[in-house]
Amino acid sequence: MALVDVQGVTKRFGGLTAVSDVDLTVNAGEVHCLIGPNGAGKSTLFKLIVGLYPPTKGTILFDSIDITEERPFARVQRGMSIKMQAPSVFKELPVRQNIQIALQARFSGVQRDVEEQRLLALLNLAPDSGKLAGALSHGQQQWLEIGMALALRPQLLLLDEPTAGMSPEETFRTGELIKSFNAEGMTVLVVEHDMTFVRQIAQRVTVLHLGKIFARGSLETIIRDEKVAEIYLGKTHDH
Repeated sequence: MALVDVQGVTKRFGGLTAVSDVDLTVNAGEVHCLIGPNGAGKSTLFKLIVGLYPPTKGTILFDSIDITEERPFARVQRGMSIKMQAPSVFKELPVRQNIQIALQARFSGVQRDVEEQRLLALLNLAPDSGKLAGALSHGQQQWLEIGMALALRPQLLLLDEPTAGMSPEETFRTGELIKSFNAEGMTVLVVEHDMTFVRQIAQRVTVLHLGKIFARGSLETIIRDEKVAEIYLGKTHDH
């Protein structure tokens, strides 16, 4: 069952076509990675899905409903939650309060307290819950923001390069975190270029190149595709 169905979507900025006639399906319950070299159109496509840009043409369905014209907040109300590339936590507030702010749209009273403890434990931030968010490491700030996106209990979690600037250990832990939400039934769409991370989490992969779909399929199919290696590395792998 397709949770997100992007049909023939194009986005032009003046004379530049950033995304050209793209079809993308994200199935309910999967971790789907959108990959490609820099300038491939990944972030533009992501912004089209969440409503930050209107498409020049094409249609976007979410849970079988046409949301092409809907504003970002309406898409959030339908069950999308977004974590953009740069962390945008409330740095001058404690970690716990950041989580509380994110939870207040959906929970109150005892239920909010229970949910707050669950998220802090899940994110491994309980020991630091009294610290100012700005005092956390870069990786911890990224996890806090993922937690704030999760506070909405979304059907679809969208992550734009969630491991940017992280150490290999933090990157691995982020992957395990994503796999744990997915095991609970959450659908996750990740824009990423770190192939080690993609190998850790992806069930299906779509490769963008020069604004078009270049390849798609299971992780194994994409890893074996010599043309994908070529656009990434500028040469084919020797087997």
